[in-house]
Amino acid sequence: MEKAEEFIARKNKEFQREKSKQIKVKDIGRKGKHTFLREAWVFMPQYDNPEKVFVIERLRWNKIDGESAHSGFSKEKVEYRFGYYIIGKIGNKKGKWTWGQYCPFIPIKDFDRLITLAKDKGVILA
Repeated sequence: MEKAEEFIARKNKEFQREKSKQIKVKDIGRKGKHTFLREAWVFMPQYDNPEKVFVIERLRWNKIDGESAHSGFSKEKVEYRFGYYIIGKIGNKKGKWTWGQYCPFIPIKDFDRLITLAKDKGVILA
């Protein structure tokens, strides 16, 4: 099974290769899809779980196909996506790194480390 450090190295290469790839997400009103470009990212394994890796991505809004339930989107709009990958335990994901389906839970011990790492790597701009 691929270790967290190997997974992070592989995903870093994949993200770098696909830097211009558009990330599509459904609009909350379900009448359109927003497209973002991934500008920067950082991965970090959870300190007490070698089968969980957090990610913070800096995404720049690019366009919408269809309608948006909210206004205020422009090429200057930057958003951050917090997520995680985990080794699956059931079904066709068993034993494979997979995107976490729900919002991430992060131990207090890792939270400051992850935010500091993201700032140090230039992922978080503020």
